[in-house]
Amino acid sequence: MQMNISELQKKILDQCSEKFSVVEKISFENTAKILDAFRDSKISDAHFRTTSGYGYDDLGREKLEEVYSKIFKAESALVRTQFASGTHALATVLFGILRPGDELISLTGTPYDTMQSVIHSAPGNLTEFGIEYRELPIKKSRVDFENISEVVTRKTKMVLIQRSRGYSSRDSLSIDDIEKICDLVHKKNPACICFIDNCYGEFVETREPIEVGADIVAGSLIKNPGGGLVATGGYIIGRKDLVELSSYRLTAPGVGSEVGATLADNRLAFQGLFLSPHVVSQALKGSIFAAGVFENLGYKVFPKFDEPRFDIIQAIDLESKEKLLAFCRGIQANSPVDSFAVPTPWDMPGYDDQIVMAAGTFVQGASIELSADAPIREPFRVYMQGGLTFEHAMLGILGAVDEVLKVS
Repeated sequence: MQMNISELQKKILDQCSEKFSVVEKISFENTAKILDAFRDSKISDAHFRTTSGYGYDDLGREKLEEVYSKIFKAESALVRTQFASGTHALATVLFGILRPGDELISLTGTPYDTMQSVIHSAPGNLTEFGIEYRELPIKKSRVDFENISEVVTRKTKMVLIQRSRGYSSRDSLSIDDIEKICDLVHKKNPACICFIDNCYGEFVETREPIEVGADIVAGSLIKNPGGGLVATGGYIIGRKDLVELSSYRLTAPGVGSEVGATLADNRLAFQGLFLSPHVVSQALKGSIFAAGVFENLGYKVFPKFDEPRFDIIQAIDLESKEKLLAFCRGIQANSPVDSFAVPTPWDMPGYDDQIVMAAGTFVQGASIELSADAPIREPFRVYMQGGLTFEHAMLGILGAVDEVLKVS
């Protein structure tokens, strides 16, 4: 069986070589863009220092946010370790900007599970504060572009646009898709705020959402832009007034972005950002390889190995709970941390279904590192992402294949 897997590896590597070249070209362009921002901002060792107390005049924090603004072509940025997660950053935008009576519409169908808790299902959610919420259903795995102008009205204060697929079968959004959505929204209501959940999408393409009409964007530092080095945190970028309103929710009204001490060395935030295009390219190669392997074995994969990619996530329908758990065991057993652990479904906060997660990562829950997770429900679809190196991604994927074949 090992010899068969080795032959499969060689076959898929040959199939994927052209796609790998595309990924490497994008990584080069994004690295050049980030290098230009670092040089233009004159980043030095002096910006790697920690601060204490209120964190007033934190030069490193201010420079980090300046660099993020330049890279993402935004007026302002809020980049803080005080964000506990990507969901926290997203919730900060929603609660910071929306007011009682405002209308929020998700244009990408039902949001990711934790965002449903924020919006309407957990105590203290948005709707309890008088925010009206609607969704535009997905149409044949795509955003229903034709009906955006119908659902968005002059009353709509904000639209939520989730870039990645989340735990769904819909397609991830390209930057061209986001541009089209923002254009349709702003033509119908110029004052409507286009808010992008950018998780898993940073540096997958050479442009980012602010460049194509988005008003505000949020994401996690333990995903793509942290480069696998940042221990925690999130970011918000966009229009200056919207970022400032969001900062009032993170700290306090009138205080905003002026406070927030840097308790951990800023060097990792700068270094992780600098490395992120390359790390994202490694994760993308891993996802392409996984798609090729499992497509070859007869499983449904989303996207297919030769299809365009707009986030780092690879979805695979494994058809049974047993195969799903086997896949996760294979990823976990081939992890550098906690390789001896056995992934077990559990009632994870913010999710309706039990969740199984394989994440033998250096940073807890960092999904830019090789990881896999899934809700325990049909069609038993696993979502694999990350990989600090392509070599490790291949080892983990082949280990997952070995485990799945044992229960086939």
